[in-house]
Amino acid sequence: MTWSILLIPSLAFAAEGDTGSWVGPFAVLAAGLGMGIASGLCGVGQGLAAASAVEAVARQPAAAARIQTVMIIGLALIESLALYVFVIAAILLFVQPVK
Repeated sequence: MTWSILLIPSLAFAAEGDTGSWVGPFAVLAAGLGMGIASGLCGVGQGLAAASAVEAVARQPAAAARIQTVMIIGLALIESLALYVFVIAAILLFVQPVK
């Protein structure tokens, strides 16, 4: 029992060095692809929202103020998706740095 207590820590300290982990490169790929996809889809969503709002104002000009308010709230919610993906990408990049 005494020998196992004395030898186990030495084995743990002997495992230093580069382990060749693939987590770092895949974290970079995941962050880049995720941000690219989220930015592209947010752009498409914002374009569709703006197009629908312009069409709605063209059909009913009296409701332009209400339509604009709803559109701005919708655009803010769409943009929050890109911000959430950016935060997750930053966590992936800085918590597990590339070695």
